[in-house]
Amino acid sequence: MLINAGLAHLSDTLFTTAIAIYSLALVSYCGEYAFGRKGRVARTSVVQSPVQIMVGVGGPPTVRDAAPAGQQAGPPGPAGGDPAAVARRFGRLALALTVLGALSHLGSVAIRGIAVDRVPWGNMYEFSAAAGLVAVVVFLVVVIRQPQVRYLGMFVMLPVLLLMFLAGTVLYAKAAPLVPALRSYWLAIHVTAAIMATGIFMVSFVATVLYLVRERYDAVLAAGGSVSRFPTTLGARLPEAGVLDQIAYRTVAFGFPVWTFAIAAGAIWAEAAWGRYWGWDPKETWSFIAWVIYAAYLHARATAGWKGVRAARVNLLGFSAMIFNFFVVNIVIAGLHSYAGLS
Repeated sequence: MLINAGLAHLSDTLFTTAIAIYSLALVSYCGEYAFGRKGRVARTSVVQSPVQIMVGVGGPPTVRDAAPAGQQAGPPGPAGGDPAAVARRFGRLALALTVLGALSHLGSVAIRGIAVDRVPWGNMYEFSAAAGLVAVVVFLVVVIRQPQVRYLGMFVMLPVLLLMFLAGTVLYAKAAPLVPALRSYWLAIHVTAAIMATGIFMVSFVATVLYLVRERYDAVLAAGGSVSRFPTTLGARLPEAGVLDQIAYRTVAFGFPVWTFAIAAGAIWAEAAWGRYWGWDPKETWSFIAWVIYAAYLHARATAGWKGVRAARVNLLGFSAMIFNFFVVNIVIAGLHSYAGLS
C-alpha cells in the first residue's frame, strides 16, 4: 500500500493548525468568563455572598431569588466598555474559533485517512486525534441546545488541547499501513464506536468536575462560610449545579450505549480473529471495568440514595478507568491489543 506523503504532511499541518485555533478559542472563552457579565449566556450562574444566602425578606433566598451572574458587577471592560458587551464579543469569537478549529481538525483526520487509504484510527495518535474531535463536536451540540453554558468551553478546551498535544508529541506516529491484525472491516466499526464513546465521556467528565466544584461552592455559602480556596472559587461563575449535573448525566446516557456497542463489536471481531469472543485480555478487562462503572453510575442516578455528589464521583471513576485503559494498558501492559503504534 502506497502512502501519499504530501497528503500526510497536509494532515499534520491541519492538526497543528487546529491546535493553534483551539488555543485562541480557549483564550477567548477565558475572556468571556473573566469579564463575568455575560448577559444571556450566564443566566444559570449564581453569585451570592454568605449574607445574601442567610439574610432575606421572608426567609433565605433560593437560587431563583439570586441575581444571575449576568447582572453582577464584573471587571471593567477595555477602555471602560460595558463588560457584558465585551464578554459577548469574546464568547462569539470563541465559538467561531471553535467551529473553525473543528473544521481544521476534521480536515486533518479525513486527509490522514485518504493519505493512508484506510480509516484514520489505526494507532494511538489517530485515535486521540479523532476522540478530541468528537469531544469538541459534542460540546458544540451542547451549546446549541443550551447556549447559556457557552463560556464553559474553556474547561472543555483544556483537556482537548492536552490530548492533542500528547497526540502530536508523545503518541505521534507517521502515516503508515495498518498492521496485519487490524486489516478488518471491524476496525471501522469497533474502533469508531470506541472513539465516539471516549469523546462523549470526556465532555461528561468535564461537566462532572464542574458540578462538584459548584456543589462545594454552594455548600460553603449555605454553611455561612467564605469561599477563598481554588478551585471552589470558580463556582461563583459556574452554572447552577443542576444544569451541570444534567449535562453530565445526559452525555453519559448517550455515550453508554455507544460504548456497549463498541465492546460487543470488539467481542465479535475477537471471535473472528482469535477464535474466541472473550479472553480477559487486559484491554478487554479494563473496557469491561469501565462499562460496569458507567452502568453503576446510570443505576445510581435512578436510585434515590445515590444521586448528586456520590453519583458524580462514580462518573469520575468511570472516566479514570477509560484513561487507564487508553494510556496504561496500551503503553505499559502487553496484550493482544498492543497496537499503540509507538516506536
